[in-house]
Amino acid sequence: MREKRPRFRRGLPLRAVAPNAVTALALCFGLSGIRFAVGSEWERAVLMVLVAGVLDGLDGRVARMLHGESKFGAELDSLSDAISFGVSPALILFLWSLIDLPRLGWMCALALAVLCALRLARFNANIDVSEQPHKSAGFLTGVPAPAGAALAMLPMYLWFWTGAPIFRSAYIVAPWVAFVAALMVSSIATFSWGSLRLRENIRFEAIVVVVLLGGGLISAPWHTATALCLLYLLAIPFSIASYTRVRRLRASAHVLPPRPADSLEPPPPAA
Repeated sequence: MREKRPRFRRGLPLRAVAPNAVTALALCFGLSGIRFAVGSEWERAVLMVLVAGVLDGLDGRVARMLHGESKFGAELDSLSDAISFGVSPALILFLWSLIDLPRLGWMCALALAVLCALRLARFNANIDVSEQPHKSAGFLTGVPAPAGAALAMLPMYLWFWTGAPIFRSAYIVAPWVAFVAALMVSSIATFSWGSLRLRENIRFEAIVVVVLLGGGLISAPWHTATALCLLYLLAIPFSIASYTRVRRLRASAHVLPPRPADSLEPPPPAA
């Protein structure tokens, strides 16, 4: 009988490692934001969280491009998001401003971190649910974690380029942080970047906007970040109205037209 040779398992393919590496790198940047906040290097601390947000937007696309989606990657992404966009911004904002209100400020920081984790837990619980009205219509439920972290740090952007002490006041920052935390776990419909489609006749204008946005982020990053946050906030009422219109159209499509009543008059005589 021919002796069977032991089969050696092949190594883990690169397509399964690359997305997880991007996610781990985003986690490193999120944690580095806490390190810079401890040293009172506020601009670097905020920049670390923003870079983590950019990497968080890339890991999913890398996974789909390389066909490297996995349950492990989804869990790692949620853990990374909870730290990078929940814990890290909460500690940065507490050390920067909320520490002046030790009790109320810490409660608001806790709300940002905990509600961010609850949002991610809700997302994981519904990831395999087939009936998701917001997702099927191209919308998100609530403000996503990276956008929530960016919105929570809006007072810091304003303070960076104006230097006005009012933007660092804990009495201003605390309610704002609590408001953003509530937006993350809310049930409002928000626009999903993946579902946005541009008309073909404005392709050139879209490229011009992207170029101007890139130039603004390089030359005046905090002015541009402030403008982006305000535009996102202004877009929320439009996303709610848009989803309401989509839901109304879906409801009308499921309603059958009424059947015409039978005529009580006898048919006309044949010619």
